[in-house]
Amino acid sequence: MTLNAQNEWGAIGTLLMRHARDAFESQRRIDREWQKLNYRAAPDFLAACHEFDALLALLEPRVGKIELLPADGCSIDSLYVRDSSTVCDRGSVLCRMGKQTRSGEPAAIGQWLSNNGYPVLGQISDGILEGGDLVWLDEHTVAIGQGYRSNRHGLEQFAEFAGDGVDVIGVPLPHWNGPADVLHLMSMISPLDDDLALVYSPLMPVVFREYLLSRGIELIEVPAEEYHALACNVLALGPRLCLIISGNPRTRALLEHAGCEALVFTGDEICRKGEGGPTCLTRPMSRAQQ
Repeated sequence: MTLNAQNEWGAIGTLLMRHARDAFESQRRIDREWQKLNYRAAPDFLAACHEFDALLALLEPRVGKIELLPADGCSIDSLYVRDSSTVCDRGSVLCRMGKQTRSGEPAAIGQWLSNNGYPVLGQISDGILEGGDLVWLDEHTVAIGQGYRSNRHGLEQFAEFAGDGVDVIGVPLPHWNGPADVLHLMSMISPLDDDLALVYSPLMPVVFREYLLSRGIELIEVPAEEYHALACNVLALGPRLCLIISGNPRTRALLEHAGCEALVFTGDEICRKGEGGPTCLTRPMSRAQQ
């Protein structure tokens, strides 16, 4: 099987997710884990399940196939399936988590992928790499954040898995709120099309921002007052068709002004409390070729 996975905005063919019911399991488990995992507050189990059901109903008509991963015995963070694996055209690469409380997730998703016919190239072992730090800029170019969740050794090993036809660009990330915080490269950029991206420039390295502009990519700037509401975390379901969390009206207006259709969902329990937006909740496995 060869996956068409090396872009971030083509129409999604197959999408992996894990239902809040299977990640959280119960209110008792949430109450036991949320503080040590640095959630903003404890999610409400029943409300989270309702939010996830509504999100699935929104996505199903717009995605070729949604695969729901089973409960895997890992922490409630397993809701955010983006981070434990990443993918190139040759297959999946299992990550090695910078957040140690999530260390069991890559092996669990690797077992599921293998059992369900998805090629697994191997696992990051020499460094750390989380899927939220990886952004394809085109089919031959991938940017990878280097910070507390991914480092140079993880980047170099991913480059070996991806092969000689892929140019890997390291993007140094700021300290921001420190190693306990969730700051991935996708915390500051969400591609929307081959020539359009949503960004939060105050966190973006100047060299990387100028590189994006030199590629002819138009940048939509997230308003500062909406950044902490996860406004920069937007999932492209197709070219200029995107999924955004509710409560960010100015960002939505900017997206629509740029010619995007913005689908809005409620994510108070499944997103904001765990600081993971729609990209974090999803692992696209294949997209339409661009």
